[in-house]
Amino acid sequence: MTTTAASRAARDGTPLHGRPGRAGKPFWRRNHGDLRIALFFIAPALIGFIMFYVVPAVRGTYLSFTEYSLLGEPEWVGGANYAAIAKDPLFWNALAVTGQYVLINMVLQTVLALGLALLMHRVAKSTIIRGALLLPYLMANVIAALLWFWLLDYQIGIINHFIEAVGLPRVAFFGSEAWAIPTQALINTWRHVGYTALLIFAGLQAIPRQVYEVADLDGASPFQTLRQITLPLLRPVIALVVIVTAIGSIQIFDTVAVTTQGGPVNASRVLQFYIYQKAFTESDFGYGSALAVILFVILAVVAFVQMKFLRGNESDLD
Repeated sequence: MTTTAASRAARDGTPLHGRPGRAGKPFWRRNHGDLRIALFFIAPALIGFIMFYVVPAVRGTYLSFTEYSLLGEPEWVGGANYAAIAKDPLFWNALAVTGQYVLINMVLQTVLALGLALLMHRVAKSTIIRGALLLPYLMANVIAALLWFWLLDYQIGIINHFIEAVGLPRVAFFGSEAWAIPTQALINTWRHVGYTALLIFAGLQAIPRQVYEVADLDGASPFQTLRQITLPLLRPVIALVVIVTAIGSIQIFDTVAVTTQGGPVNASRVLQFYIYQKAFTESDFGYGSALAVILFVILAVVAFVQMKFLRGNESDLD
């Protein structure tokens, strides 16, 4: 008895044309059902993203073209806020201070994290030691800032007592124009370097062991192995670390707010803290929104440039 294609299709639920179906249901209907299920699961995150990111971003952009305080309605002023920012010496000072902070934090944190990751990869293989590196990261920024604010206090700080004990003069870590920003960068580095090291360590784990075995057979020194094998293969991870570190550093606020509050003499008035002052202290929400839009543009440009020049989307493992 000959079985026709039509009878096989009726028996197996396979359509005569197109992709195979399931129980006679066309594939486009099944895909539509999968889409509904996917939308159901991502709906809470999507709603939160729209409510807490998209809507505030759109309204903030609108307010940047207005003169607005909580005592009245927004009044459209066009690009007057941006023109005023271009002539604002405090803005340029905040931009320079933020750049100094970002540079110190990004370079120091990346170098220290790379060193820690290499030590974990080659020497310290204990899970307890690796987990201990995350302890500072589990501490809130405000708590970490207050902890170091007390430790580095000019009068009662234990660090200054130790400095004085070895015969050196005390250092006004938070009260000196020269030390305020480097000190806060060191605090941020101390808190985040363990997490950053674990990111790089994960990248090291992805490098095939055979590559190092071949390098050993060729007589490569540890420095040559690091420069010619490890660092090139870690480029995507290092690019990610540098971008995340730079973006997080540009948005520094809480450490400054609980320690120096922009002082002394604007030496630590970073851009994020200046936005807070204009919007919530002086109630100039239009000007503050314009500053926030400029900060967003700076973040986007920094991420794009770093990704472009570090070639973070390329890997030598391919």
